[in-house]
Formats: sequence, structure tokens, C-alpha cells
Amino acid sequence: MSWLILVLSGVLEAVWATALGRSEGFSKPTPTIIFFMALVVSMAGLAYAMRDLPTGTAYAVWVGIGASLTVVIAMVTGAEAASWLKVGLILTIVASVVGLKLAH
Repeated sequence: MSWLILVLSGVLEAVWATALGRSEGFSKPTPTIIFFMALVVSMAGLAYAMRDLPTGTAYAVWVGIGASLTVVIAMVTGAEAASWLKVGLILTIVASVVGLKLAH
């Protein structure tokens, strides 16, 4: 259960990071609200997962999922240029996250 919550919390990290960028310094209300809601739930999920998982592993997985998805969202929406190198590096992060799960 902790792993599932950790993965969902990582997804919410990508949501709040994307919303933060779109809030334009908290000047747009809808992305600002999404940012704060996703941030609170994401952090709560991370805290819950850390009850059963080692801190370093949980944090690395959470950041890896969030960072990877944030870049993917930016590339898909056109906010950031896509390249084969970026895709390969993102896949390396994903492989590392899977490796941490398997090593646990």
C-alpha cells in the first residue's frame, strides 16, 4: 500500500509543479488552487509512505516520478522542446526508480 501511495504522491508532485509554473507567481487563481491542493496531498502521501519505506528510497522515488512526469507534461504540451536525448534521460530516471523498488 505504501508503494501505491508513494507513486500517486509522485504523480501529484508533477501536478503541483506544473500548476506552480502556470500560476505565474500565484497571480492566476485556478492553477494556484490546484498547486496548493496537490502539494498538500502529495506531501501527506509521501509522509505516509515514509512510515514503511526508508526515507532515502521514498524521497528518491517521489522526486523521480514527479520530475519525470513534469518534463513529459511540458514536452507534450509544447512548453518545453522534446528531444531523443531528453526522452532517453527520462527513461533512465524511470529505470532507476524501478530499480529502487526492486532493490527494496
